[in-house]
Amino acid sequence: MPDLSRRGFIAAAIAAGTVRSLPTLASKVGGRRVLTLVYDKSLGMMRAVEKLVP
Repeated sequence: MPDLSRRGFIAAAIAAGTVRSLPTLASKVGGRRVLTLVYDKSLGMMRAVEKLVP
């Protein structure tokens, strides 16, 4: 298991929750998905952020 700080653990937990809830949200809401890569300083790496655009 990676050595995570408290901030890193919170960011990873939020990202995991988003991944679990996003498919159900996307099926209910129409629109286009925009995927962007952002640098997360707390994790020290890039992560994907998906936005729904009407």
